[in-house]
Formats: sequence, C-alpha cells, structure tokens
Amino acid sequence: MAQPLPEEFFRRIDESDDALFYSFPRFVVHIDDWAIATLGEIFEQRLPRNAVLLDLMSSWRSHLPPALRPAAVTGLGLNRAEMEDNPALTAVVVHDLNRDPHLPFADASFDGATLTVSIQYLIKPVAVFAEIGRVLRPGAPFVVSFSNRMFPTKAIWAWQRATEEQRVDLVKRYFADSGGFDRLESLERRCASGYADPVFAVIGTRRR
Repeated sequence: MAQPLPEEFFRRIDESDDALFYSFPRFVVHIDDWAIATLGEIFEQRLPRNAVLLDLMSSWRSHLPPALRPAAVTGLGLNRAEMEDNPALTAVVVHDLNRDPHLPFADASFDGATLTVSIQYLIKPVAVFAEIGRVLRPGAPFVVSFSNRMFPTKAIWAWQRATEEQRVDLVKRYFADSGGFDRLESLERRCASGYADPVFAVIGTRRR
C-alpha cells in the first residue's frame, strides 16, 4: 500500500476560511470557449444520458451539453448565488468540502459525477474521492477535469509546483488512494492553433 501523500502537498498561500474567499459571486467562466466546447464533448462521451448527476465544487456554469438531457443535476459548491444562476442545476447544496469532506447524500444516489476546473483547491482530496465513490452507483463515472488556470493563493502547493503530466498523475493517485474506483482513463486535448486553454481529464468508474 502506498504511503499517504505528505501534508505539505496540501498547504496553500491563503489558509483562511474558503467561505470568505467565495462569499461573493463571480459570474464568469474559468476556461475559454474552445476549452468549454471540448469539455462538453468529453462529458457527452463519458457521462450517461437521462441520468441523475452530481456537479461538485459547482458554480455559475457546469458545461454539460444539452444532448445528455440529465434527469436531475445537483450542484454542490460554496456560493449559492452562482449556483442558483446555473441553468443546468435542478438542486443546490452549499457545502465546504475543505471543511467537511462528507457529502450530505445517501449511498448510491447518483449515476455520474463531475468536478470541473477546481480539483487544485481540495486539501482533503482522497477523503472527498472516497465520499464520491460512496454516493455513486456501481459502474458510474466520475469525471475530473482541469486546465492550467487557478486562483494561485488557494491552489495547493503540490499543484502549483507540478507539471501538467504530474497533475494528471496526482489526480490518478487521488482515485487510487480512495479505493472506490477502477478503469482509470486520462485524456488530454489541445487546440490545433495552440491559442486556447488545454483540457485534461481523469475519469474513474465506481467499482461494482
């Protein structure tokens, strides 16, 4: 069994309460148009249709493509105003995963989950991933996506120091250490022109 990741990996420049940082809404997207379209394609290919989905660390937009036609989407995040303005969400839960990794949902509640361009801010990722495994139904996908942008004062030390390849490996490690997923897959998408945000995704399937 691998040794736990060092605590210093998860230190941040700004260790103040995250609820303060996210207390006011930011009605902006955090990746560019090409990356948003690419992320939508990944979601369409990897998430089930007509499903009950969980959008973790949710905000103003979820980038879920219309073709998915989800039965329900629950957003869990820190700013209620942002989530209430998100047209994809059918339910909103304000919850700080860095304060409490436990998810306020019953076992096997969801057919799929996403964590979009926010993985760099989790300070207890393995505990959170274990909880995601608990609330997903067997065989359900969990799609973790990210680019190269961040709020640097809130991103963990390990993420800031890592290369793009090392960030993918770090997310894979979170999946492995949580113990609830298999069939890990990683994706990398770059615009042919080079003038757009790159998109990375790591996808795990809830063990049956």
